[in-house]
Amino acid sequence: MGWGKMFFTVVITFSAALITYNILISANASFKQEFPGPSSAKTLFSQDPIIKMPLERSNNNNKKKRLFHTAVTSSDSVYNTWQCRIMYYWFKKFKDEPNSEMGGFTRILHSGKSDKFMDEIPTFVAQPLPSGMDQGYIVLNRPWAFVQWLQQAQIEEDYILMSEPDHVIVKPIPNLSKDGLGAAFPFFYIEPKKYESVLRKFFPQQNRPITDIDPIGNSPVIVSKEALKKIAPTWMNVSLAMKKDPEADKAFGWVLEMYAYAVASALHNVGNVLHKEFMIQPPWDTEIGKAFIIHYTYGCDYDLKGKMTYGKIGEWRFDKRSYDNTWPPKNLSLPPPGVPESVVTLVKMVNEATANIPNWGS
Repeated sequence: MGWGKMFFTVVITFSAALITYNILISANASFKQEFPGPSSAKTLFSQDPIIKMPLERSNNNNKKKRLFHTAVTSSDSVYNTWQCRIMYYWFKKFKDEPNSEMGGFTRILHSGKSDKFMDEIPTFVAQPLPSGMDQGYIVLNRPWAFVQWLQQAQIEEDYILMSEPDHVIVKPIPNLSKDGLGAAFPFFYIEPKKYESVLRKFFPQQNRPITDIDPIGNSPVIVSKEALKKIAPTWMNVSLAMKKDPEADKAFGWVLEMYAYAVASALHNVGNVLHKEFMIQPPWDTEIGKAFIIHYTYGCDYDLKGKMTYGKIGEWRFDKRSYDNTWPPKNLSLPPPGVPESVVTLVKMVNEATANIPNWGS
């Protein structure tokens, strides 16, 4: 090995060890020592989050594109892997279409080891958290994986889209961020006002109104690379601190890491334009409309007359959890007549991807 490569390897190894050490320290240290204080830069806004579309973009074709890099965190499970393969298929379909500002793509694989899909999907291998630190909540590996990727990878674009395996891109995505603000989807179940007493442990009173915490998760979010480099370590530390806090752990449950990102973003004075049409979530959202992403986190159950039977297994169904240990088959049956456009489109897009991805099911 040449001296240059050897030196690079030593630096990366040392950096990874240093971050792991910092995680261990931050998990046991006083929380207040880990976060930016009230001396942080002046807040970008002091009113309730804005829920609106960004201003119309110029149609000038000569306008320089603001490319963003799409990053998806994943384990090496069959469940995450088949979703990532479908997601990447549709990313490639729309990447170079008009109105797209989609740049590169990375699957951030936090299993700590390579898998057989490295040649199919551009992949960065991140180390998982030290054993036991996630306390059975595997999602805590997401912020830690982003910290490693942002530190070690060469990312050409100035912006990052944080996405997830169960996202299907339905049209070219422009860079929705603007004026130093990120672009994010508002989740109805992220309610900072409702949990103010809990959140004040991590976002102290002197850090501004609780409404400065946006009702978002980390995905989908488009944010500048430099801002995310600042946010990610804090996001990681807040996630670990919340998980260690029984009150926060009970209050936030499976969306704890989403709250942690919202808090970290606010601590670093990074506000967000809340873009309701960033994505849709079938079966509750029935039309594609102006959405850029279908997020298929909920099961879709219907009877043969096209009536939804949510909470009860339908005569026809599509639920990603049906395939937690196995690959979805090719050519899934289409929904019966009367099922909304969003569900029909999702199944057709899954079928197209599985029909065209080489060696599907293996």
